[in-house]
Amino acid sequence: MNRGVSKHPLKGWSMKIFLIGFMGSGKTHWGKLLSEKLGMRFFDLDDQVAENSEKTIVEIFEKEGEEKFRLMEKDILHIITESQDSFIMACGGGTPCYFNNIEYLKLSGTTVWINTPLEVLFSRLKKQKAQRPLIKELSDDQLWATIIRKFSDRKIYYEQATITIDEDPVLLENLIEKIFHA
Repeated sequence: MNRGVSKHPLKGWSMKIFLIGFMGSGKTHWGKLLSEKLGMRFFDLDDQVAENSEKTIVEIFEKEGEEKFRLMEKDILHIITESQDSFIMACGGGTPCYFNNIEYLKLSGTTVWINTPLEVLFSRLKKQKAQRPLIKELSDDQLWATIIRKFSDRKIYYEQATITIDEDPVLLENLIEKIFHA
């Protein structure tokens, strides 16, 4: 049954959707699918930081450090949020945890936590180490320990989201329904 979700249900509306969650949770994947289905603009915050700085995320971390990256991330987050009426944004895994960003996200739009099981994150991240500066040098045992530690540290921020998606696998129609009925 189609519950009123058409190809472009947001024409004339203003809606900002922020996808948050641990690295590897699928924020970019689901953001792109939501964008296509809802006819909304999509931003990947990491890609926007890289484009703005003309460096890869790995280069920023290696040459300028995580603190500089987090400042750049916050600035780009604010610029996009304040200059766009409607969009879907995949935030970095740490975005909600710095500079009171979680409060800013909640005040600016709808926050959606994609709460992927830790075992699934581990499986995905093992395959993606080279592209992820915070984990690229870790052994599998170190990766598992890092996921447990960082997830525990970040969970308090993720739990503040407007909507939590716990299902695995995530279904696009269910995700859309939860967003529109939050």
